[in-house]
Amino acid sequence: MQLNTFSILPVVFAIAAGALVPNSVSFAASHATKHATQKKPTPDAPAPTPLAGQTAVAGGTPAIAAKAWLLMDFDSGEVLASANPDEPLPPASLTKMMTSFLVEQALRSGKLKKDDLVSVSQTAWCRGSSTESCMYLPLNSQATVVDILRGIIIQSGNDASKAIAEHMAGSEEGFAKLMNAEAKRLGMTHTNFVNATGLPDPEHKASARDLAILARAIIRDSSDYYPIYAEREFKYNGIKQGNRNALLYTDPTVDGLKTGHTQEAGYCLVTSSKRNGMRLITVILNTNSAQARADQTRTLLGWGFGNFEKATPIQPNTVVTTAKVNFGKADTVAAALGSPWTVTVPRGQQVQTSVQVKPDLEAPVAKGAVIGKVVASSNGKPVGEAPLIAQADVERAGFMLRTWQRVAKLFGK
Repeated sequence: MQLNTFSILPVVFAIAAGALVPNSVSFAASHATKHATQKKPTPDAPAPTPLAGQTAVAGGTPAIAAKAWLLMDFDSGEVLASANPDEPLPPASLTKMMTSFLVEQALRSGKLKKDDLVSVSQTAWCRGSSTESCMYLPLNSQATVVDILRGIIIQSGNDASKAIAEHMAGSEEGFAKLMNAEAKRLGMTHTNFVNATGLPDPEHKASARDLAILARAIIRDSSDYYPIYAEREFKYNGIKQGNRNALLYTDPTVDGLKTGHTQEAGYCLVTSSKRNGMRLITVILNTNSAQARADQTRTLLGWGFGNFEKATPIQPNTVVTTAKVNFGKADTVAAALGSPWTVTVPRGQQVQTSVQVKPDLEAPVAKGAVIGKVVASSNGKPVGEAPLIAQADVERAGFMLRTWQRVAKLFGK
C-alpha cells in the first residue's frame, strides 16, 4: 500500500496550551492522532467526577477529573498523593511502557543489539486502516531494534510492539508472559498484561500505582534509552509522526513518558518532570479528552512541586551512631551514611530520624558493610530510609579474648 509522506509539526501539539488537534485532513496524520481501536472520531465523553485524593499535605489535594490518579516521588518511590491508586483499569497504550522496558533491558543485558533486525509478520503488520496507531512498518520488511524502540515510544506503534514481541518471545502471547513476570518482579500487584499494545481485553488491566512503579523503573534502569521518551518526533518509512505527549511541547521540565487512549480506557497519561533537583511522576487514568489529560497533569505537577520539597535528614560524612560489636578486637564501630540522602516532604514540615542497628552484630565487620539503617519520618509518617555503613574494619578477636567477652557478657559486664 502506498502512503504519502507527511509531517506532523511540533507546533500542532502546543496549540491550545497543549491540546491535540483532531481530524487532520491528512489520511496518515489521522493515524498519528489515534491510539488503539478508535474506529471513528467520537465526541469527548463526559468528564469523570473529580477525585480528591489522600496526601499528607494540610488542606488536601486538588480534585482531578479522572478515574484514578497518582503523584510519586521518583527518588524514594513514595506516593505523595493519590486517588483510587490500586484499581485495575484498562491502560491502553500505557501498556507499551512495559513493552519498551523489556526491550531496553534486553539491550542493556546484551540479549538484543541496537542493530539487530526485526521482521514484520502478517500478524504484526498494520494494514493502513484508521483503527490503530502504527509505525507503518512494511509487510515482510525488517527494522532495527532501536528503530522499533522509537516506533513504540514516540509513534505508539502497535505494529512495532507486536513485531518486537514476536522477535523476543516467538509470539505476542509468549511476550505477555515476560511482561507479567517483569511486573511481578517490580512489585506491580494489580496488573495483568494480555498483549504488548494495550488493545482492549477484559483481562488486560493495570493500576495507577503499578504504572508509576513501572515509570520509575524505566527512568532508573534504562538511563541509556530514557531520552527517547522526550523526543518529539520520529520519521520512519518516509512518515514523520509527532509524540502525543503534549507536555513535551509546553513544559521544558517534562521528559516523558507515555500517552494512551481507547474508548474503554479514556485518555491516559504517565508523565515525569524534574524541577530544582526533584523529580515527580504523575499518572492520570481515564480522562475524557487529550486536552483534559494534559491539563490534569499540569495541575497535579504544579500542586506537587508547590507543596513538597527536598529535605536532608542527615548531612553527608556525619557519624550517625556507634554500633556495638561482639567478639571483635574493637568493641564498637562508627556508622555513617554511604551516600548523600534526601527525602521529599510537605513544605515546612520537620523531619525526624531514628536509628536501627543490626542486633548482636559480630566481628569480623568489613569497612563499607551495611550494619543498620536510618529511618526518616515527618508528621509521624515514614518518608524514607537509608543504609548505615561501617566506617572501619573490625577484626575478630582471638580465642582467649572471645572467651573473656562471652563470660563478661554472661555476667552483664
